[in-house]
Amino acid sequence: MRHRNTTKSLGRKVGPRKALMKSLAQNLILHEKIKTTEAKAKVLRPYVERMVTTAKKGDLTARRALMKDLTTEGDPMQLVNTSGTLIGKIPGDGAEMVQIEFV
Repeated sequence: MRHRNTTKSLGRKVGPRKALMKSLAQNLILHEKIKTTEAKAKVLRPYVERMVTTAKKGDLTARRALMKDLTTEGDPMQLVNTSGTLIGKIPGDGAEMVQIEFV
């Protein structure tokens, strides 16, 4: 049972959900903005904000913690705040689309 668990499951088991969040976070950091569904953006935002908080520490431990989650090349310390804006719906199922970006 999911009593008092606040993280949305997005219809996936734990492994695929973690892989999805890693992938979305990497693409957000790499391209500085991505388009995704509103549900995924709501789950992604606190995930990335925790990374931003870790990046603000700026020490070696923080850098290693970020490199554990971000497997792309480049400096993981380029993180700043994020925000989401609505941009429409998916034609197939009507899910709200949002654009999440660094500001």
